[in-house]
Amino acid sequence: MSSSNQDRKMRVSFDLDEVLFVSPATHKTEPPLPFPLRNIYRERLRLGTPELIWELQIQGYEVWVYTSSFRSEGYIRRLFRCYGVRLDGIVNGTRHMKEVQRNSRQILPQKLPSRYRISLHIDDEEVICTAAGQYGFRAYQLSGQDDDWKEKIIEQADRIRKIEHFDEP
Repeated sequence: MSSSNQDRKMRVSFDLDEVLFVSPATHKTEPPLPFPLRNIYRERLRLGTPELIWELQIQGYEVWVYTSSFRSEGYIRRLFRCYGVRLDGIVNGTRHMKEVQRNSRQILPQKLPSRYRISLHIDDEEVICTAAGQYGFRAYQLSGQDDDWKEKIIEQADRIRKIEHFDEP
């Protein structure tokens, strides 16, 4: 077993828009937050999001958000806390530009999970998922309504944890 993986947890990250934040017109969603929180946090979570994050964390995974949106880390963290969820890490557009793109003349992808030792990234964009292998991470494309999405993501995470030889809890 690789000593670099022995003492750390595998990281799983999620995009926000069209992955965890979805429209009730096209997806099953968590109930809206109570007033006045629903006026502050207008985004709706895909049905099952809190349970999936809790389950991944119980199974020993770190759960991150990696989004190209410029919502503040504090806003994202507080929104998820309203649902009883504690995120292990957040990379937003501002952090990505500062830490990944920096002053590089080479145009890098809008998300580079491998920079943050994220092993599995869940995204709706085909371009991100297609480029994953080239940039050293694995991706699972989640698009549209899928009643089995939580089970599929846990299955993907378990498969990758075995491949990368992370310690299981």
